[in-house]
Amino acid sequence: MEPGYSLELVQTQKLILTPELRQAIMVLQMNVQELAQFILREVEANPLLDVSDEQSDTISSDGPVDDDYEEWIAYFADSSDLGVVQTTLKDNKDQVGPSYQDIPETTGSIWDVLSSQLGLLRLGRKELEVARFVIGNIDGNGYLRCSVSDVASAASCTERTAESVIRMIQGFEPAGICARDLRECLELQAVSRGLGDLELRIIRAHLEDLGQARYSKIAEEEQVSIEDVLRARDSIVGLDPKPGASLSYTHTTYILPDITVKKLGDEFVVILNENTLPVIRWNPYYRKLLSEGQKETKDYLTQQAKRAYYLMKSVEQRRMTISRVMDSILKHQKRFFIEGPGHLEPMTLSDIADELGIHASTVSRAISGKYVDTPFGLFPCKMFFGPGIKSAGDEVSQYNVKRAISEIVGNEDPRNPLTDNQISEVLSRNGIFVARRTVAKYRSQLGIPASNRRKGL
Repeated sequence: MEPGYSLELVQTQKLILTPELRQAIMVLQMNVQELAQFILREVEANPLLDVSDEQSDTISSDGPVDDDYEEWIAYFADSSDLGVVQTTLKDNKDQVGPSYQDIPETTGSIWDVLSSQLGLLRLGRKELEVARFVIGNIDGNGYLRCSVSDVASAASCTERTAESVIRMIQGFEPAGICARDLRECLELQAVSRGLGDLELRIIRAHLEDLGQARYSKIAEEEQVSIEDVLRARDSIVGLDPKPGASLSYTHTTYILPDITVKKLGDEFVVILNENTLPVIRWNPYYRKLLSEGQKETKDYLTQQAKRAYYLMKSVEQRRMTISRVMDSILKHQKRFFIEGPGHLEPMTLSDIADELGIHASTVSRAISGKYVDTPFGLFPCKMFFGPGIKSAGDEVSQYNVKRAISEIVGNEDPRNPLTDNQISEVLSRNGIFVARRTVAKYRSQLGIPASNRRKGL
């Protein structure tokens, strides 16, 4: 038998990532707050640099041309990872600045987390009022500490509306939130993670037996093997009984938008938040030593000068890449910026990457951890991306389909709840054509029980 390998010369090309190139990639991924801190650390480490309150004598991104520098420029021209912008954005000192908002970040508390997600939905005034009351009565572990009747009474609404709003909030992240007891909390997480029927049955009917390790009893009543029960147990114990605990700490940070989209006249403009970045300049003493000092000193300071130039080039590349990406997002999601969050269009990273001629990873880094200030509030950039589903030859955003399902269930007769097939038929009458199994999947992701479990609620 001949060996399954051979000796063969193959010529390949591989771009080596220098520390400067890695820095450029890292800088692109930073949000404006992280970038400001990074620049300050670089200033502390580089004797040639100082922070200035003035724009005079600031560092230009035009640096020395040597072999390393040429390699760095070539990397950007390659566009295989970080991406490249061939055009230069013109500075406009009369440009309207962003309306910065010190918004408590969602890590501040579970209530901030849920409120931020609530802001993405299009709700009527009454539903919004009920939702705010429900969120206000969720404890630090993520559990709703009042009954449906309590919500209905306090918010002056029907129990049907109260239950519908509770189910809607149960579809928020993290999974298991707004549950009324441990069983419901685990069930919501199990549905969200796509666990099997056995896991769901155990959670619904045998939770106490599971806690007491009565596996034989569970196996007998469910007519399965003990091995099946043990596998289900392993999946269930991976669920979080306190989904809100990790979010409920008192430390509060603030979000500054990296980008502002503002309507000026009939047009929208993209404005980058750069006013919060430190202005750096040359230190006059060390700058003099760079030209007049001894050889050892000059060699050291020359390396520090190159380091400063690489930093400025990275920051400039970040600025131009984010600007181009946001311009493209604005073009694709124009309806959102005109009409609001209920009008998101299906869009993927590849859609933007292909249009700009850069890699999808570049788009991912450009939006990572960044927020945009819009006429409808502050939103994470990643919110604009999501696959669509085919509907009558067109693509419909998953976000819009889920919202429609939630509204349909919220308006159904609780005595005769709609099946998944009936929901699919209602959607088709509204111009959204999705299969029954798709409805079932999205209904589960929203935390909405099946029709037989919604009856009478």
